[in-house]
Amino acid sequence: MASSNGAAQVLVASNRGPVSYAVEDDGSLRAKRGGGGLVSGLSAIGPDAGALWVCSVLSDGDREAVRRGVGEDGVRMLDVPADVHADAYNGIANSVLWFVHHMLYQTPLEPVFDAEFRRQWASYEAYNRAFAEALAEEAARGAAVLVQDYHLTLVPGMLRELRPDLRIAHFSHTPWAPPEYFAMLPDDIARQVLRGMLGADRLGFLTQRWADAFTACCERFADGLGRTRIGVHGLGADADFLRSRSREADVEERIAALREEIGEGRRTIVRVDRTELSKNIVRGLLAYRQLLDERPEWRERVVHVAFAYPSRQDLAVYRDYTAEVRRLAEEINERYGTPGWRPVVLHVRDDFARSLAAYRLADVALVNPIRDGMNLVAKEVPVVSEAGCALVLSREAGAHEELGEDALTVNPYDVVETARALHEALTMGPDERAERTERLAAAATALPPARWFLEQLEALLHGPASR
Repeated sequence: MASSNGAAQVLVASNRGPVSYAVEDDGSLRAKRGGGGLVSGLSAIGPDAGALWVCSVLSDGDREAVRRGVGEDGVRMLDVPADVHADAYNGIANSVLWFVHHMLYQTPLEPVFDAEFRRQWASYEAYNRAFAEALAEEAARGAAVLVQDYHLTLVPGMLRELRPDLRIAHFSHTPWAPPEYFAMLPDDIARQVLRGMLGADRLGFLTQRWADAFTACCERFADGLGRTRIGVHGLGADADFLRSRSREADVEERIAALREEIGEGRRTIVRVDRTELSKNIVRGLLAYRQLLDERPEWRERVVHVAFAYPSRQDLAVYRDYTAEVRRLAEEINERYGTPGWRPVVLHVRDDFARSLAAYRLADVALVNPIRDGMNLVAKEVPVVSEAGCALVLSREAGAHEELGEDALTVNPYDVVETARALHEALTMGPDERAERTERLAAAATALPPARWFLEQLEALLHGPASR
């Protein structure tokens, strides 16, 4: 893809890049551009900053674009062999590191760190090395390199060995496991992950809680932080984008369709999530069922609008989880539904316009993850909500650190407590709901994506070097 031949002044490295490609029926390539905080941040530094985004091919279309030499200016895609990427991404990043940081293991049965794990770990090392070598090749002397997330924990250390002149940062978009849980990793792997991260001048986390957990792991497994600095940057919602996008014609169409599905005069409990194990969708549905059991006065007066978009369906445990979400929603509808009322409106096909429509209509937002680095849905709903929205929020979401004072806090494992919080949210007076929503929206947008990125870049460039 596009190469700066060693001239890039600012580099971002992440598994997924800002563009992806699909091969059309006629053999042409169609580019799809992504959004998010990194895209906004890189745009904010301007076209003359000498920026380069290094990412991996993720599809046959991406691989074909690399083969043809097609690409975007400022993007370099790495053609990591498909089997290596699968081992690194699904075998290690999503099936081990994600599970450790979100504390998802069923410990009587898993994890099992056997010879197959070691084989996949070698692929994870090779995948990280490919990024480190590409960054070393592309970076100008003294350049700033911002490495992203749990897919690339080894890159800072590898890159430091190749290019000691660089300013290197790593940002974790997930929680960080406490030492007792992190200790499940084999000792040598735990040390390798931490030492890889500590190759950075600066490490960023979404909340102080996750930063403290990382520091505690370093003290236990890696003889402390050394000269690496720690920063906390709580990514916020992009208010201007959300408010303008939520008023476009396709969103208005989705609102009309949703109102028809919900029915006239009914209250709404809204959730928007990927069917990711940590999002706790099943217990959310169980809490709603408990509400209908405990408080029969809500029957036919409320609808749970649940958007559960498929995620990581190439892993069996995620397919099974998605199936259980569908089964439980159907069970609730069969048990309580009437000819004029469907208690759960479930959609499993990703549709951003429909998500924004649900945000606008929400009386209650249910965000109850088992564990979450931040959870931007909790921040987005108050920004878009029309009449004010009560937020039921897990204490294990990173967003709770900023929003907890004006949310209704729940233990994500306690279905009875969550049902009671839903009742309290539904009965909250309109004035209190509006006042809370205003404060939630202000907190949620305190550090919008472009500023979030630039704040980290500024701290990396102008703070003391660790080496």
